[in-house]
Amino acid sequence: MTIVVAGGTGLAGSAIVRAYQAAGEEVIRVSRKVVDLLDRDATFKFINEAKPSLIVDAAAKVGGIGANNSFPVEFLSDNVRIQSNLMEAAHAADVEKFIFLGSSCIYPRDCAQPIKEEYLLTGPLEETNSAYAVAKIAGIELIKSFRKEYGRTWISLMPTNLYGINDNFELQGSHVLPAFIRRFVEAAEKNAPVETLWGSGSPKREFLHVDDLAAAVVHLGKNYNSSEHLNIGTGEDLTIKELAELVAELSGFKGELAWDSSKPDGTPRKVLDVSKAKALGWSPKISLRDGIASTIAWYKDATAKGEVRR
Repeated sequence: MTIVVAGGTGLAGSAIVRAYQAAGEEVIRVSRKVVDLLDRDATFKFINEAKPSLIVDAAAKVGGIGANNSFPVEFLSDNVRIQSNLMEAAHAADVEKFIFLGSSCIYPRDCAQPIKEEYLLTGPLEETNSAYAVAKIAGIELIKSFRKEYGRTWISLMPTNLYGINDNFELQGSHVLPAFIRRFVEAAEKNAPVETLWGSGSPKREFLHVDDLAAAVVHLGKNYNSSEHLNIGTGEDLTIKELAELVAELSGFKGELAWDSSKPDGTPRKVLDVSKAKALGWSPKISLRDGIASTIAWYKDATAKGEVRR
């Protein structure tokens, strides 16, 4: 079986590539250097020539609160175009399976917790990343539409916050956990007396190691076939303050933590109900402490080699 992983050099995509390769599958890793997925004609040509049995769409324009808040046009427009081009090209090439990866930010800001799949579209979105969320909701609907109109056996998976090797560690464009890793590693190296972080530290978040996501993609790609999207996460959360303290400890930072409450917190709490995915035989294996420790070790090594996105 030939598998195309779009976004195959990114955080999620590279882990999915590793998982399929470990299973002995032929994988084509797609990045901007291979084909620009914003280019419809180029995308159609590439997929038609590759003739994959499965496409995993892990390609997206992503970023943290600051980036989403500053560039909503790009986060909405680029993501809609990427996923639409890929799905339409897959349909034209008669690709049997397609796995669309979204995000837990699709759910309402003040959602009941833990978040069940059926809570989608039951309230207003978090304003700071609503453009990205709308793009991912559109992707879910497009998967449903291809299933309904053309009988495709395509599926949607909605991961919680991901972390691990090959993450984006840019301070202006990254998510909270990789940003913390970079900041605390650098602060520890400089023996900084204090590190000031955004917000109050009170919001609660859930984090999934990207290798656990990859295992979910492989497993559910074989064992799930429904128009309903599935949550992929741990079902456990912690406060951003607790996360910062854990990353600081594992990074060797000995200074003080301060919080700039003038900066936005984002959604107050977000933890997924993952009972449906677990009922299908998948569950996460990597603890948060172990996952962060291994990511910090990788980050230090990759930074020394000049291989980190920063």
